Amino acid sequence: MQYGLTEEQEMIAATVRSFVENEIYPHEDLVERTGAVPAEIADEIKRKTIALGFYACNFPETVGGAGLNHLEFALVERELGRGSMALNHFFGRPQNILMACEGEQVDRYLMPAVRGERMDALAMTEPGAGSDVRGMTCAARRDGGDWVVNGTKHFISGADHADFVIVFVATGEDTTPRGPKKRITAFLVDRGTPGFNIRNGYRSVSHRGYRNMVLDFDDCRLPDAQVLGEVDGGFEVMNTWLYATRITVAAMSVGRARRVFDYALDYAATREQFGQKIGKFQGVSFQIADMITEIDAADLLTLAAADRLDQGLPANREIASAKLYASEMLARVTDTAIQVHGGMGLMDDYPLERFWRDARVERIWDGTSEIQRHIISRDLLRALGA
Repeated sequence: MQYGLTEEQEMIAATVRSFVENEIYPHEDLVERTGAVPAEIADEIKRKTIALGFYACNFPETVGGAGLNHLEFALVERELGRGSMALNHFFGRPQNILMACEGEQVDRYLMPAVRGERMDALAMTEPGAGSDVRGMTCAARRDGGDWVVNGTKHFISGADHADFVIVFVATGEDTTPRGPKKRITAFLVDRGTPGFNIRNGYRSVSHRGYRNMVLDFDDCRLPDAQVLGEVDGGFEVMNTWLYATRITVAAMSVGRARRVFDYALDYAATREQFGQKIGKFQGVSFQIADMITEIDAADLLTLAAADRLDQGLPANREIASAKLYASEMLARVTDTAIQVHGGMGLMDDYPLERFWRDARVERIWDGTSEIQRHIISRDLLRALGA
C-alpha cells in the first residue's frame, strides 16, 4: 500500500465530508426526534447527490457510476459515517451485486438503480438464521416454470424505501459428510409482487430513522427471469457482497469515531475544573491520546484492506480484521468521549449518547465480531493444516 492519499482521493474525501456537514447534519435532530426521514428531505439529498456526481459511485463508469475503486469508495463511506445513517442512505449506493444482472435485468434493475430511479434493499437474515446463513428456512420450490417462495426475512434495512429487494432463499439441499447443506439462490423481487409483503420491523435504539423491516413470502411466484446470477449460486454472490459491506462498516465506524473524537477534544480543551482545562489532567489527556491512536489504527487497517482488493490480492482476513477492530474501536471511543464529558455526555444537548447507541449495532450486523474472529483464525490456522 502506498501510504498517503493522492490529491484526487483527498478531494473525494473533502467533498463528501462537506456534503455531510452541510446537507446531513442540519436534519439529524429532526430524524432523531421523529424516527423518520421526511420524503422531501430524502428526495433533496438524492437530487443533490446525483448533481454532485456521487450517486452510485460504487459502480463502474461503464454503467453510469463514478467508477471509484475500493479504497476511494472506503473514503466516501468513511466521511458518510460522520452523519446520520437514515439520511445518508439517500446518498445512494446500490448493492454492488446488481452487477450480476443479465439480459433484461440490466434495464429493469441495474440501470434504474444506478440512475437513482429505483431503490434496492437486500434480504438475507431470518428470525432463525443470522450468522448461520445456511440455516435459512425461507425457501423456493419449483412449480412448472416458476419458483414459489415461502418464508420470512427480518432486520431488512432500507426495505421501507425499496422498489425491489434482492432476496436470498434456499432452493435445495445437498448431502455432505458434515450433514445437509442448503443450496442458496438470489432473486430480484419487485414491491407489489403477489404473495410478497413488506411490514414494519422492530424498534431499534440504534440509527433511528434507518428502519428495519420484515418481509413475508406467501406462495410468492417468481419466474426464472427473477433469478440473480445462477440458480444455487447465491452463496458465491453473497460472499462478493459481504466483502464490500464489511469494509463499509469499518470505514463508517472510523468516520463516526472521528466526529465523536472532535467533540471530546474540543471539550477537553475548553472545559475547566479545579482552575484549569481538564485536558491538562493526565486522566483526560491520556484518554484523548488513546482515542486518536485507535482511530488512526482502524483507519489504516480499513484502507489497507480496501487497497488489497484493488490490487487483486486475497483480502478475506484483512477485511474481517478491519471490520472487527473498527467496530469495537468505535464502541470504546464513544464510551470514552462520554466519560470525558461527564454527566453532560449523556444529555441530548450533545449527540454523544446517540453515537453511543448507534455504535452498538456495528459489532453485530454484516457479520458479528465473533464471526470475524472465526474468519481470521481459520485463515491463519488452515494454512498450517489445523
